[in-house]
Amino acid sequence: MSEDTLLVGRIRNGTVLDHIEAGRALMVLSALNIRGNEGDVVSVGMNVPSKKLGKKDIVKVENRFLKASETNRLALIAPRATVNIIRDYKIVEKRSVQLPKNFVGVFKCPNPTCISNRREPITPEIYVLEKEPPLLQCKYCARILQPEELTAEI
Repeated sequence: MSEDTLLVGRIRNGTVLDHIEAGRALMVLSALNIRGNEGDVVSVGMNVPSKKLGKKDIVKVENRFLKASETNRLALIAPRATVNIIRDYKIVEKRSVQLPKNFVGVFKCPNPTCISNRREPITPEIYVLEKEPPLLQCKYCARILQPEELTAEI
């Protein structure tokens, strides 16, 4: 198979998430709450050859146009990801992910004693204190967090 072979087919309408770091596509799906049972076709390519990254992941979601507020959730998981909005097989919008001010209901606090990890009806919220390098804080227990400590909220 040549490097130019298209492994995941084009989509007519929807969103393509490209330049995701290799091995992170499943985390991207989780952060976007895409479970595969919504009815739209979701294509995932993992460890696809890339000139820029060596290897990358790609996620294509047909008939769903992801908003910036949704895709910006990916800034910690896939900071180099590009978002392509496709209509009639053409890219009509291209953007990069941007780190938001906070993450609500996206990540769990890694502190096992945090109230957000109890059976309380609380939605986890993580504040972004610094953007570069990312420095985070849990709203409820005030623990300072590193991005690699976070797990997606389920």
